[in-house]
Amino acid sequence: MGFVAANAVGLGTTSTAGRNAGVGTALGTIVFNSTTNAVEVYGAYGWQDVRNSGGIYATGGTITQFNSKTIHTFTASGTFTVTNPSLTLVEYLVVAGGGSGGANGGGGGGAGGFRTGTGFPVSAPAGPYPITIGGGGGHPGVSGQRGGNGNPSIFSTITSSGGGGGGSRDGSQGAGASGGSGGGGGGVNAPQAGGSGNSPPTSPPQGNNGGTNFSADANQVGGGGGGAGAVGTNGSSGQAGPGGIGSPVTWVQTSFGTPGPAPGRYFAGGGSGGVTVNGTLGAGGAGGGGAPGVNGTANTGGGGGASGSPAAPGTGNGGSGIVIIAYPS
Repeated sequence: MGFVAANAVGLGTTSTAGRNAGVGTALGTIVFNSTTNAVEVYGAYGWQDVRNSGGIYATGGTITQFNSKTIHTFTASGTFTVTNPSLTLVEYLVVAGGGSGGANGGGGGGAGGFRTGTGFPVSAPAGPYPITIGGGGGHPGVSGQRGGNGNPSIFSTITSSGGGGGGSRDGSQGAGASGGSGGGGGGVNAPQAGGSGNSPPTSPPQGNNGGTNFSADANQVGGGGGGAGAVGTNGSSGQAGPGGIGSPVTWVQTSFGTPGPAPGRYFAGGGSGGVTVNGTLGAGGAGGGGAPGVNGTANTGGGGGASGSPAAPGTGNGGSGIVIIAYPS
């Protein structure tokens, strides 16, 4: 039973089970929880330890709260530091930078590696846990060279690989490069394979293969870059291969990621392949993949679109990656 004295205030004491048995608990209710040995207050995000500010148990990145989760979003490299030892497990999203598209009707850039999971162990005062945000790949601007690979993103021991660059239409670098997702094959005068995704391999896979080119007629076209959710589409007669779709993350409710065909924010879409003369331009995959000549969207890991001469003569760079960490508020 609580009490008020001249030099002290006593709180009512209960266990976690007793606390949770309350019906219609009023906002602002304060108890001493004998199970956690902590003073707790009932607020907008449920019961919270008053030693923390609004259920925030760590520092680093941009901190928001949504749907009973505290979310740390990193768009630049930094550190994640646990400030309360009661936080022991987090969920995470780690997306690497996407690859650049290939030049002159080349293949689309592959999406950056996409890794997400729950139950990742953290502790205080261990750490801080390093965060690296991978930049997107850029095309070297040299005829006959494939697009540049994206750079890896890292959270502690979780590493996502950069996306593979799209193959060039000209020269010996027509095949797409391997990476988190593979770049599409370029539109040279021979079949050119897309790069391998999930390279190096992780479980579950961090990405998919790029699509192959099409070179059986004058309108040579590149294959789409692979995405986290699907392989890049092969080029076909007069049709550039669209990039592979990315993957949704339902618990991410920030401005990052891009809308897709299902609930959640999409990340790691592949870039579209390009065309050499005339033909239909493809689309970037949902999750930040670039259309021909368009960069992948920043902080999605989207692959860049290949040049789509003459309608889209530029070559798209890969989009930068992102790391997001969440835990119950």
